[in-house]
Amino acid sequence: MEVELSLEFVRVVEESAVEAARTMGRGDAHLADQAAVEAMRRVLETLPVAATVVIGEGERDEAPMLFIGEKVGGKTGKPFRDVDLAVDPLEGTNLCATGAAGAITVLAASERGGLLHAPDCYMDKVVVGPSARGAVDLDAPVRDNLQAIAQSLDRDITDLVVVVLDRPRHAQLIADIRRAGARIRLIGDGDLSAGIAAAVLGTGIHAVMGIGGAPEGVLTAAALRCLNGEILSRLVIKDEAQAERIRSMGVRDLKRVYRTEDLAPGKDIIFAATGVTEGSLLKGVRFFGEGVRTQSLLMTTANRRVRFIDSVHLADRADVKVRFS
Repeated sequence: MEVELSLEFVRVVEESAVEAARTMGRGDAHLADQAAVEAMRRVLETLPVAATVVIGEGERDEAPMLFIGEKVGGKTGKPFRDVDLAVDPLEGTNLCATGAAGAITVLAASERGGLLHAPDCYMDKVVVGPSARGAVDLDAPVRDNLQAIAQSLDRDITDLVVVVLDRPRHAQLIADIRRAGARIRLIGDGDLSAGIAAAVLGTGIHAVMGIGGAPEGVLTAAALRCLNGEILSRLVIKDEAQAERIRSMGVRDLKRVYRTEDLAPGKDIIFAATGVTEGSLLKGVRFFGEGVRTQSLLMTTANRRVRFIDSVHLADRADVKVRFS
């Protein structure tokens, strides 16, 4: 699947990013989300896949979305593959709406059954890189996890940087991290990008902790399958109605701790993301007189390759001049 479809999925996130970027800084998160969703759906329909969205962003806050269970693709007349999709057409809608850094468009694809099927709810998470894989426990005290991460990296807790979403629900977590002596980077949105950064050497991020979206958790797991990092997580259920919806999707143990391979068990996984606004992981979309330039990240489990792809999308004019700088 990777060889045949990986660049096709890059095209999906590229187009979604370009359309979202056209709304950047206009102060309308709903407009940005809608532009990204419509572009992603439109391009997916042109792919030789019969895809089912098994988890996606938007249901939690009634934003525009590719809805869970939606079927896309398989309409080209070409031979197609059956795949499951986890999508976030625009991670960081508020970042895009305000022109802040770090908004990206994301999808992960696998063979059928290769990604967790769950609603757009919340998820408690701990994300670490390859060195700390197997060293942390979701239910352990914060200090114990930080000590384990520090030991795995052969450094002190005071050297660690932990990313936490800046939310009132994390007041105790933030206090515990500070009491242990680690440093914190609070972010407004974008725990998926932070999770990827935690698994890459040289980013200055050593862990992500706290409660964020379940779609971002599954997408992070797909990326970590390619990077050999680890995520531990548990669904956070707000009420009995949501619990029933989760059970209807086949989840029986509502208190289960999910590991990376539980969230993204697929053998053939493709992860693709494109920067919308400038970020530490990816450059944002750049518009210029001759067209548009994008930067994307493509990872696959089959060949263990991580690709950064710079694309120039030329304007449809006869006098276009191509520049490489």
